[in-house]
Amino acid sequence: MIKSELLAPAKNKETAIAAIDAGADAIYIGANSFGARKNASNSLNDIKEVVDYAHKFWAKVFVTVNTILDDNELIEAFNLIKNLSNIGIDAIIIQDMGLLKKCIDEKINLPIHMSTQCDNRDIEKFEFFSRIGVSRVVLARELSLEKIKEIHKRCPNLELEAFVHGALCVSYSGQCYLSEFIGGRSANRGECAQPCRKKYTVETTSGKILAKDIYALSLKDFNASKYIKTMLDNGVFSFKIEGRLKDINYVKNIVAFYRKELDKYSQKISSGKSTFPFEPNPEKSFNRGFTDYFLEKRKECFNLSSPKSQGEYLGKVIEVKNNYIRINTDKNIHPQDGLVFGDNGFLVNKVEGDKIYPNKQVKINIGDKIFRNNDVDFEKKLNSPLKRQVGINIIVQNGSVKIIDEDNISIIEKLDSIEVAKNPDKMKETFIKQFSKTGDSDFFIENIEINSDIPFMPVSEINKLRRELFDKLMQKRVLNYPKEFQNVMKYTNFYKQKFDYKGNVYNQEAEDFYNQCNCKILEPAFEKTRPNRQVEIMRTKHCIKYALGICKSPQEIVLLDEKGIKFPLKFDCKNCEMVILSPIK
Repeated sequence: MIKSELLAPAKNKETAIAAIDAGADAIYIGANSFGARKNASNSLNDIKEVVDYAHKFWAKVFVTVNTILDDNELIEAFNLIKNLSNIGIDAIIIQDMGLLKKCIDEKINLPIHMSTQCDNRDIEKFEFFSRIGVSRVVLARELSLEKIKEIHKRCPNLELEAFVHGALCVSYSGQCYLSEFIGGRSANRGECAQPCRKKYTVETTSGKILAKDIYALSLKDFNASKYIKTMLDNGVFSFKIEGRLKDINYVKNIVAFYRKELDKYSQKISSGKSTFPFEPNPEKSFNRGFTDYFLEKRKECFNLSSPKSQGEYLGKVIEVKNNYIRINTDKNIHPQDGLVFGDNGFLVNKVEGDKIYPNKQVKINIGDKIFRNNDVDFEKKLNSPLKRQVGINIIVQNGSVKIIDEDNISIIEKLDSIEVAKNPDKMKETFIKQFSKTGDSDFFIENIEINSDIPFMPVSEINKLRRELFDKLMQKRVLNYPKEFQNVMKYTNFYKQKFDYKGNVYNQEAEDFYNQCNCKILEPAFEKTRPNRQVEIMRTKHCIKYALGICKSPQEIVLLDEKGIKFPLKFDCKNCEMVILSPIK
C-alpha cells in the first residue's frame, strides 16, 4: 500500500501533542519568531518537548521559518535554524531565498521544505527546486488534480505537500500585498490583517453599484476529503491541514477525521493507533462552508454573506413565534448551542420538544436556513483526553520475555525468578492479565504468546517488570527513530531571467541567490520599497464577476472598501484570474 503523511497544524505545545494523539504523522509549528503566523510562536524548550513526544510515535516535527527577512533578521533566522536542528526537529519550512542561500552555503543538514508562500504554481518552479535539491515543495492551493499529476511526473523525486483542509487565502500565497498596502501589515512578514474578510462594495467605474457591503473576497473553507485517493494517485505525499491559529478542539476533530480517511487508501508513515471518544465530523468545527476549490473545475468557492463560522447545516425554519422557532431537522439541538442564519446568530436558551427558544429576539423568517456553529455536546466529547499507543507482541519462552513493537523494535529480558510456580496455568493467567494492563502507557497489546512455563512471580513483580520493559522499549524506539537528512543542494538556473517586486527580495542574500541562478532582480520586495506606479496587489483565481453572475460582462468594475478607497479590478479571462490593482493616485 502507498505511504502518505498527515500533517497537522499546532499553535502551541498542547495543540501539537493533541494532534499527534489524534493520529498526525507530522505537525508544523512556529518558533519564537519568523513564522507566517506571528501570533503562534513557541519557545525552543516547548518545541523540544513536542519533538520528544512526537518521536516516540515516529511522528515528525516541522518548524515554520517562512517569512521574508531583512538583512539582520536573516542572521537571526539562520542561527534559529541551527538551534532547531540541535533539538532534533525534522525539517524547516522557509520562504526567503536568502535563507535558502544560507542553507546551501552552510550545507545545513536539515530537510528544507519550500513554503506555499513561495508561490508554487508553475511547473518550471518545481523543476527549479528539484534541481536545487530541496526535500519538499508545498503546492499552491489553486492547482488542479491534473496539474499536480503533471508536476509529479516531471519531478518524481520531489516530495509534494498539498493542503487538504482549512481556510483559503483568496490570493496566490506570497503574492498578496493588500494588507501591506492598506495598513503596513505584510502577509509575507506574518502580519496579515485579513482584509479579504472585510466588507466591500462592488461598483462600475461610472459609479453604478452592483453589490453593496458584501464580503466580496471571502472564500469558503477548503475540504478535499473526497479527492484523497486521486491526490495520492497523482503524486501527493503529504496532506496538510491549515490552521496554526485554530484551537485545540478544532485540531483534534479535523486530524481524527483525516486520519480515518487517509487510512482507507494509504499506510501512515508514523506508528501507533489513536482512539478518541467522539465521531469526527469536520462540519462541527469552524468552517465558512466548504469548497474543493479548483481541484477539478471552477465552482462556487465564495461566501459573500459572511466570513464567520457556518458550522453544520441543521435545516430550514418551519415556524416562527414570539419566543420560539421550529426547524425541520433530524439533529438533536441542545441548550447553549450556537445557531446561525446568514450573518446573524443566537444561543439556544432552552429546547422543549421541537421548540427552540433563542436567548434573544431575532429577526428570522420561515424558510431561512439554520446552521449550528457550536455543538456543546460535541465540544464536551472533544474535551476528553485522546490516546495514542504503539502495538506490541509479547513472547515468553526459555525463561525470557521478548517484546516486539509494530516497527520491529524489540527487547529481551530474562525472568530472574527461579521459584517454580505451584500452579503453572494460574501463573500464566496472572501474567497475561497483568501485562495486558497497559492503561495510559505508550503501548497496547496485540498478542501475548506463552511458549514455556513462567516461574512464580508476585503480581507486584509482574507489574514492575511490565513498566521497566515498556520504558526500555520506548528508549530503544527513540534511539532507532528514522531521522532524515537534507540532500546536498546546489545552485541552478532560475526559470525566469528577471523578477520585479513579486520576487519578494527583502535582503541582499536573496538578491545574490537569484544572481547566482542567473535571474536579475529589478526591484526589492513591495514591503521594502513600494513601486512608484500602479501595480498588482493581489492576483486570485476567485472572480467577483463570476460570483455576481456577470462573468461575460465587459463592464469595468472597482472594489470600494469601508474607508472609501477604490481598488481597480482587472480580469485575465484567458487564465481565469482576477487582479486587484493599487488605486490610481
